[in-house]
Amino acid sequence: MNPSKRLVLGRAAAAFAGLTLAGLSFAQSLPGRPVTLMVPYPAGGVSDVIARTISSTLSKQLGQTVIVDNLGGASGGIAAQKVLSAPADGHMVFQGSPNELVLAPMSNAALKYRSEDFRLVQMISINPLAVFARKDLPASNGDELLAYARKAAAEGKPMTYASVGAGSMYHLLGEHLSKLTGIPMTHVPYKGSAPALQDLMGGQVDIFITPYGTGQVAMIDQGKLKAVAVLSADRQQLLKNVPPLQDTPALKGFVFDTWAGYFVRKDTPEPVVQALHKALGEVANDPAIREALEAQAMVVPRPQPLPALARLYEDNAAKYRAIAKAMNLQPQ
Repeated sequence: MNPSKRLVLGRAAAAFAGLTLAGLSFAQSLPGRPVTLMVPYPAGGVSDVIARTISSTLSKQLGQTVIVDNLGGASGGIAAQKVLSAPADGHMVFQGSPNELVLAPMSNAALKYRSEDFRLVQMISINPLAVFARKDLPASNGDELLAYARKAAAEGKPMTYASVGAGSMYHLLGEHLSKLTGIPMTHVPYKGSAPALQDLMGGQVDIFITPYGTGQVAMIDQGKLKAVAVLSADRQQLLKNVPPLQDTPALKGFVFDTWAGYFVRKDTPEPVVQALHKALGEVANDPAIREALEAQAMVVPRPQPLPALARLYEDNAAKYRAIAKAMNLQPQ
């Protein structure tokens, strides 16, 4: 064998051995114990759909049972604190975003963690947002929504908007909408998107800015609620008849989305982080997983190396803090 081929084969063997050792290290640290995906909202919402879509594939990659645990409250902060209170051994993985890890502790004095207490292991989805409304709200675009909000405020009954908790991104977007337009609106917090949607369908709240998927589209088709506008720059395939909110002159540039990823405690051993990173990367590259999530209007980003993920998380944390500062978010 010539030296160059021997060198290539040697490097390939070393790489394979490294991955194998990482996987063995992870498996050896979890003998017969399941891995928990901690979802910070009740069952039935978009976050729950993501976790249950990937759980069986992740289980195969890890060689361990994967359990989805839904724990809502405090804008996702209760679930985040539960992850921090568990051992840093990879048994408990948080599915979330800067919404729960940056904004929640900024708005809730009872939450004692910081975004730096967590490490991003992999992203799984980028999720578009839309403004949903009770079925009888007299608005089908941004202009009509603002006209209704002005009329309601003038009558002393400000338009109500739901969120998944005080200090959540969806709360801040509602505040941002109110500030930009100068129209008073009333915030109604919930423990997750599922109970918020239930009340929206029941007419107890006027609008809800939230990620969406085929479940919400089915509710529209069944006449249970309506979509007023998307927060994307352009129309979206799943809601192709719904205009962007930024088409409204007063809301030009009102374009937002959110993303979900997997986090562990920052002091989790590196071999465990590496094994989880590899397994979640394989999940994100799985064609069936990508197809299932993309059918829900999500974008599934290609897996990134850990240093790039660290930079992404740091940059997003700074961005969310800036939004909170602009909205004068204060701990309650």
